[in-house]
Amino acid sequence: MEAKSQIESCMLPVSHPELAARATFNLQPPTFNRRRAFTLIELLVVISIMGLLAAFAVPALKSLGKSNIQVSAARQLLDDVGRARQLAISQHTTVYMVFIRTNFWMAPGLPLNNSWWNSLTPAQLNVLTNLCDRQLTGYNFVSLRSVGDQPGRGRRRYLGDWQTLPEGVFIAQQKFQLAPNNYYSIAAYNPNVRIYGFNTNYSIPFPTADSLSGSDAHVHFYQPYIAFNYLGQLTVDGQNLAALDEYIPLAQGSVLPVINGGKKTYVVGAGNAPSVSEVPPGNSTNSMYNLIHIDRLTGRATLEYQKVQ
Repeated sequence: MEAKSQIESCMLPVSHPELAARATFNLQPPTFNRRRAFTLIELLVVISIMGLLAAFAVPALKSLGKSNIQVSAARQLLDDVGRARQLAISQHTTVYMVFIRTNFWMAPGLPLNNSWWNSLTPAQLNVLTNLCDRQLTGYNFVSLRSVGDQPGRGRRRYLGDWQTLPEGVFIAQQKFQLAPNNYYSIAAYNPNVRIYGFNTNYSIPFPTADSLSGSDAHVHFYQPYIAFNYLGQLTVDGQNLAALDEYIPLAQGSVLPVINGGKKTYVVGAGNAPSVSEVPPGNSTNSMYNLIHIDRLTGRATLEYQKVQ
């Protein structure tokens, strides 16, 4: 009886305050931390702000992309100028870096009739036609002599495939239009820097190394070029050191050759010059240009550019 009374004394009545509080707590429904959702007006405001931010960001991203293309083109041209120099040193000869002008099929020195054109083989004509979309953007390396060649019997060779600058960048057209002894300057950069026209006073086989052989040996095909002698220095004709540094300006825009819409082929001949457009206009002579500078003594090329203020 004593043990039973001890057990009953440990049991609390239902009306005990602590047990009643627990029972009340357990009977209450669970509550959640509810957060207020977006209203339609708030959602529209957020979308409007995102649209404004995108409108401001897209032009900047486009400009960044164009800038990257121009930097990539400048980097490519720097590397290939260095390659021409190294080829001249390693092969102990003069290497000509030949560029493709507009209307290259009408270069100075060609006869007025079609004797040169008709003398080309089908393979040479195919190479020539494929170069139509590389006007102001294409270049290659040519050697007119090799070590061991007999005097007056040099072996002419193209030392690689035709290269092309990235789409959207080309060598400024005025560089091709000027005579080698004429120049212009970029006042926004440095008015004392004179950009002369490409050298054109030496006959270069074109479009292949054997294009001027045989009965066509009398044809003098003057293509624009820069040249490096066996010491890696700039030269005009392979013998004399160039008197001045070389500058090659790059432009952003497009060069569109004439195309026969029906046959989807390039059209060559008089009056079929490509459409050349700088976008924005004049960017090769304002703050958006890149300028390749080649030192005449060392033959080393560097990139000079005007920083945007």
